[in-house]
This record gives sequence, C-alpha cells and structure tokens, in this order.
Amino acid sequence: MAATDTQLMLSVGLIEKDVNADTLWVWCFPSVSAELREVLLRKCCLTQDSNELHTFVFGQFCRTWYYITTVEVQEPTVLNKVTHFSVIITAKDFNPEKYAAFSRVLCRMYMKHGSPVKMMEGYIAVLTKGICQSDENGSFFIKDYDVRKAYLAGSIKDVVSQFGMETIILYTALMLKKRIVVYHPRVEALLEFTRALPALTWHRKDWSILHPYVHLNDRELDNLRLCTGYVAGFVDPEVSNRSDLFDVYVNLPDSEITISQSAKETMAMGKLHKEIGHFIVQSAEDTDRTDAQVIKDISVKTREILTNLVSLAEECENSKLTLESLKQRHFPPATENFLFHLAAAEQLLKI
Repeated sequence: MAATDTQLMLSVGLIEKDVNADTLWVWCFPSVSAELREVLLRKCCLTQDSNELHTFVFGQFCRTWYYITTVEVQEPTVLNKVTHFSVIITAKDFNPEKYAAFSRVLCRMYMKHGSPVKMMEGYIAVLTKGICQSDENGSFFIKDYDVRKAYLAGSIKDVVSQFGMETIILYTALMLKKRIVVYHPRVEALLEFTRALPALTWHRKDWSILHPYVHLNDRELDNLRLCTGYVAGFVDPEVSNRSDLFDVYVNLPDSEITISQSAKETMAMGKLHKEIGHFIVQSAEDTDRTDAQVIKDISVKTREILTNLVSLAEECENSKLTLESLKQRHFPPATENFLFHLAAAEQLLKI
C-alpha cells in the first residue's frame, strides 16, 4: 500500500435524524468547512421531504469528493433516540467502491457502540495503516481498491445499449471538453450512468470532470461554472430549461440527447463521426467483449485520431495547429471543424 493512498482521505462526519424528525450534523473529524457542510446536508437524503432512502450517494464540490452512506437504525440498539444516520467521508480521490466499503464498516461500529469515538479510531487506523479490522463489524483494507477498477466500474456497454449511434454525440462532447448535463429523477440511475462517461476519453483518465449529483443551487452552480467541461447529473427536471448550463442535454428516462443551439456549430457531425459511431456501437454490441475491452477499443481509435492530429501540428510552427494549416488539408468541413476544436481541447492550437 502506498502511503499516498491513506493521505487521500480528508474527513469523516455524522448526520443524524432523531425521533422528532429533526436532522442535525452531530460530529466530524477533523473538520469540514461551513460551506461544504451545507452542501453535504443537502445531499444527505435525511434532510429531504421524501421518505426515500438513498443508501449510498457520491459527488464532488470544490474539488472535494464526498461519499454518503445512510442507514435506518434497527432494534435493538443503543441509539434509542435516532431513527436514521449518515456517515460522510470526504476525500481527494474518486473511488466510490472503496469509500462505500469503508463507510459500511463505520456504520456498523456506530450502530453497535452509539459513539463516534469508535468511528474515529477506525478512521485513524485507515489513515495511518490502511487497515480497519474488527471481528464483529467487518474489515477494510485500502489496498483492495485500485483506482483503475473505479474508473472501469461504469458500463459503456449500457450507455451504447441505451443510445446506440447517438453515443457519438457524447464522445464528441467529451473529446471537445463540452458541458454535458444528465437528468434522471432517481439519483442512483444518475450515478451509474454519469460515472461511465469519462471512460469514453480514457486517454485523459480524468474523472475530475464528473459532478454526478448537483442541485440547482447558486453555490453549486457557481462551482460548476468554474469547470471548462463537465458531466453533471441533476434530479430536478427544471434543469432542461437551463441552457446556460449545458452544450449537450441527456434526458435519461426518455433516452433523448439534445445539442444546445449555441454548441451546434462546434458539434457538427460528419463522415468521421459516423465512422467512429459505428465503430463504438460495433464494439459495444459484441457480446464476447467486456466493458474494459470496449473502452480499450475506443481508446485505440482515439489514439489514432490524436496521433494524426499531433503529426499535423508537428508540421506547423512551434508544433501548434492553425486554422489555415488545417484548411490546406482540404478535409470535409465537419472533420476540419472537429479537428480544429479538438486541437484547442488538447492544447495543440496556436492562439
């Protein structure tokens, strides 16, 4: 286990809902800012009007990842005035499976002892040794959770199964670092779908673009606007009217993808897109291929495009492409347009 693995965790916190239906932030270690605490209370299902229990949600705010596990208190327990509680871990890294497993152990500790002290001991044990072991509450080993597994846990095959050739719109938007907004009323469906999308641009291995659970809240939207491109998930249908937030809008329940008016020019599709789209669909529909193999296929295809782009740039001054140098190649208009904006996204464009 690398020492850095244990240094990725930032804090552990506890929210309780009592028998009077009051929800309070009751404890954290070492600390969480007031701004982040407000966001986490909003993400925690215990503060929402509906009685729907979201056992595990995750997301990020201001470059801090949060992982929230919520449980209903079962009898018999020392927590006689508490009906539900949420354990919240904040961290620097994206790894939902790792933090879901660890927070389940912490939940069992709190259910048994009714005191945050045991949770803090478990947290410090993982922080210092990478291990939290207990006979009755289960064990957690940080070394069992490779970040590559987290990146591969989303299913590109499911994305292609739902959207077919339209997957090329998502691929193009990601390649060009556009803003993708995904709507679904169920947060679990949002988390599952959105986490898969960054794998379409595997060469970047950049899950920092993922904001899977965002509310239409000014502070959260201001944070989102600081990003050049993103994949953002919303449970509020009102987001469909917020064209200022997206270049591509995905209505997940209706399997519809819409390109915003402002992005239509840069997202114009041509023969190259059709070829890539067919390639992605063909790979994903092959029942013998795993998700990891499909991601590798797409990655190889992407590398071909980028290698050609770099070779074009190398022929130019300072290895930077210009629109003039692209025009000399007499590419079809949509291909030229795509390569120009891709060069900008990959910082190969002369400004």
